[in-house]
Amino acid sequence: MKYRKLGTTNLLVSELSFGTWGIGGEWGSKDDQESLRAIDTAIDRGVNFFDTADVYGNGHSEELLAKAIKGKEAQIHIATKFCRAGDIHDPETYSMESVTKFCEDSLKRLNREYLDLFQIHCPPMEILQQGAVFDVLDRLKEQGKIRYYGVSVETVEEGLICLEQPNVSTLQVIFNVLRQKPIDTLFPRALEKGVGIIARVPLASGLLTGKFQADSKFENDDHRHFNRNGEAFNVGETFSGLEFKKGVELSRHVSWIAEGRENMTRAALRWILDHEAISTVIPGFKNEKQVEDNLRATEVKSFSEDEMEKLVMFYKEEVHASIRGGY
Repeated sequence: MKYRKLGTTNLLVSELSFGTWGIGGEWGSKDDQESLRAIDTAIDRGVNFFDTADVYGNGHSEELLAKAIKGKEAQIHIATKFCRAGDIHDPETYSMESVTKFCEDSLKRLNREYLDLFQIHCPPMEILQQGAVFDVLDRLKEQGKIRYYGVSVETVEEGLICLEQPNVSTLQVIFNVLRQKPIDTLFPRALEKGVGIIARVPLASGLLTGKFQADSKFENDDHRHFNRNGEAFNVGETFSGLEFKKGVELSRHVSWIAEGRENMTRAALRWILDHEAISTVIPGFKNEKQVEDNLRATEVKSFSEDEMEKLVMFYKEEVHASIRGGY
């Protein structure tokens, strides 16, 4: 495993880490014991960073992480997120009292004395523009409840606003072969500021595994079933904002990336890792097999300049116009 500096923090994190939305909920059936075994496997392979949120299974993923890393707390870095357990449009959700409560509740579930990284969880543009929440986070740092903070955003424009805040250490963005807009303006600006990029939805909710057909079905409690058009939250979080059948079609157009890289999953993750701005990429998982498959991405060959350019042109000419939920 290789490690990269996480933005403006002093943390070195595994370049391939894991997100825990899938083991918390909203991704269909799950098995807690299998989830715990998968986390153990990841840690055994050198993963030292996990991303979670208070709303993933109403705190369930945080509790699972606490069980999995018991006795290893000092070597494992945890990032969690807040605000979506409240009314994200109400300024009171971002008050000192509210954010402190979110923080302390997460600390209790994670069984930790402080959070390595506390992230605002996709807040509305007006909250970011108003900026008072950043003062609150600065105070939590002073109190020792959090070491660093960042923001998970839906759009490039939101990310650029966050980069104007001096103490934002990381941005978490949707980024994959089918969602490339951050490359042009957000990544160069983040590099200039030293802010780390955490890449989420790296496989476009599974589209970039190449395993789906146009008629593939999902369980009722899987967001790929109930949020296809943004019915529950931002549509960009599901299939990277692509209509499902269109996404399946587009994934077929890039199946060539697997050549010499074992499979599409590993190739899609490798492509993200080949971008200088990336601190870590956080695919989800529900079992050991998925963890092992994802981790192999660190071992396959990088993309050539010609291949990179080919994928950029593919995105601009065939994908961009079909993205919904923020660009």
